[in-house]
Amino acid sequence: MRSFSESTRQQALAYLELYPKKEAALLPVLHLAQKEFGFIDDDAEVAVAELMGISPISVREVSNFYFMYHHHPIGKYHFQVCHNISCSIMGAETILGHLKKRWGIGNGERTADGRFSIERVECLACCDRGPALLVNQTLHTDLTPEKIDEIIETLR
Repeated sequence: MRSFSESTRQQALAYLELYPKKEAALLPVLHLAQKEFGFIDDDAEVAVAELMGISPISVREVSNFYFMYHHHPIGKYHFQVCHNISCSIMGAETILGHLKKRWGIGNGERTADGRFSIERVECLACCDRGPALLVNQTLHTDLTPEKIDEIIETLR
């Protein structure tokens, strides 16, 4: 069973004070949990639920809805490739295939050295500039395999 550090616990309780309904604080508390534990697994969901006084299933429903919450360890550089209809039409599968081939890993996996991970995500809200991906918090659009290689080189 995971438990929050006292500092994180106090931050989470401060969020609960900001909202008239405690459930409204769930997103920022999940962010705190992910920062503390690295990802949101079953134990992290239970820790959040207990801290907030809500059911674990309520936490799971929210954490599974948003792609920004990770349910397994991710790489130092996390490549989230949009595969919604617009990005798919514009070549998202080519981008995913290029990343998988380059690193020898699949969707939801990370390299053995922990540097890179790939995840297929829903919409990144860049339908006019696909294919799109997030590398950590940086958005990249109008991608080609060559642009992907350039992005990777800047991270080395």
